[in-house]
Amino acid sequence: MNRINEIFEKKDNNILNVYCTAGYPQLNSTLEVMQALQQNGADIIELGMPYSDPLADGPVIQHSSSIALVNGMTIAKLFEQLKDFRNSSSPTDAIPGITVPVILMGYMNPVLQYGFEKFCADAASVGIDGLILPDLPEYEFEKEYGAIIQKYNLDFIFLVTPETSEERIKKLDNLSTGFLYAVTSSATTGSEINSARTEEFLQKLRNLNLKNPVLVGFGISNKQSFDAVCRLADGAIIGSAYIKALENNADVHAATKEFLSSIRPAL
Repeated sequence: MNRINEIFEKKDNNILNVYCTAGYPQLNSTLEVMQALQQNGADIIELGMPYSDPLADGPVIQHSSSIALVNGMTIAKLFEQLKDFRNSSSPTDAIPGITVPVILMGYMNPVLQYGFEKFCADAASVGIDGLILPDLPEYEFEKEYGAIIQKYNLDFIFLVTPETSEERIKKLDNLSTGFLYAVTSSATTGSEINSARTEEFLQKLRNLNLKNPVLVGFGISNKQSFDAVCRLADGAIIGSAYIKALENNADVHAATKEFLSSIRPAL
């Protein structure tokens, strides 16, 4: 059983997946941010690979990506940083390596430039658990890329929205492994949630008896919105609100602790 499946076996609700941008706020912040997230209760880390033209990212994550690119972050640099992240430790704080599931989120253009199979092989070799590539079409996944992803034992997570038909939801659920990413709207990350519409959407997903757990993203920014979606799903994904917390605090660990404790105070 892989790490993503294990976390859903251990916890059947309130899963907290936190998005961070590789190379933000500083080029060498990646591992520090990941360690802070793990130490303060994140169940899954979604590590964004910065890209200059992200389709699904709102202004906050776009801004963090722009800074990361200026900092010099690339896919090759990221894999270099992640080389020993499963067993490395901080020389100053003796922080253990990352044990929680880690998912790479990004876009096809830079991945194809790197080489798709090389990307999957390198991701697997450093200890990545899964991929989210929102602009990889379903038919291309089935025809070509899915087999490569499976070859390297990586989970692949598709996104569904309130506009996605039931037939397509079932198909994307069948193609996905790990979990299904339920987007609260067809807007970009950081958008405000329409509570009634989101509740209707999540109830529809529950009624479909999907094979995968469901994590909800886009617009989850505080304890209230986290708790609300967790009543109808297995957990939630928080990105823009966490990036804002990092932006406003030079101390990564302090900012992370303060933010995550506001989402799940028991931690």
